[in-house]
Amino acid sequence: MPCCYDAKQMDRLSPDDVYVEVDTALGGEPDASWFGSVVRDILKAEDVKPPYEVSLVLTDQETVHRMNVEYRNVDSPTDVIAFYAEPQSENEEDFVLPGDGVRRLGDVVISYPQALEQAAEAGHSVERELTLLTIHGVLHLLGYDHEKPEDVPIMRGREATLLEEYRGKHYT
Repeated sequence: MPCCYDAKQMDRLSPDDVYVEVDTALGGEPDASWFGSVVRDILKAEDVKPPYEVSLVLTDQETVHRMNVEYRNVDSPTDVIAFYAEPQSENEEDFVLPGDGVRRLGDVVISYPQALEQAAEAGHSVERELTLLTIHGVLHLLGYDHEKPEDVPIMRGREATLLEEYRGKHYT
């Protein structure tokens, strides 16, 4: 396998691929381009350089609940689930990229009904809630976590910083 790519090969690589599927019909959902913009801004803020791939699915509560049971062994609703495509390790150089050089980060799945409920409870816009859930999911793909008490302030702090940075751009 070659270690490098020549200019012709790099031209064929997409600078970034953010795949978005809005699989809900409740109404009021932002369109796919809005989610793509949020994801790209998060990756830029985290200094993730293209080429990369991320997918985001906005779906119903039952689908996310089923995923929570199947993949996390947690039988309760949740708002967002992230599935890593790359190993999350201290030594990323041990990970071998696919031959096309694209960094496949993973998938983020968001429950739109849960986002609606949480936005109403918090008294803020649905776009703010969806921005926060997207930030949360993408940060998980990048290795942030909140399972250990010492990791919570790191992840929550980064979420808060990015959320504030995106006020006026992605939500009001």
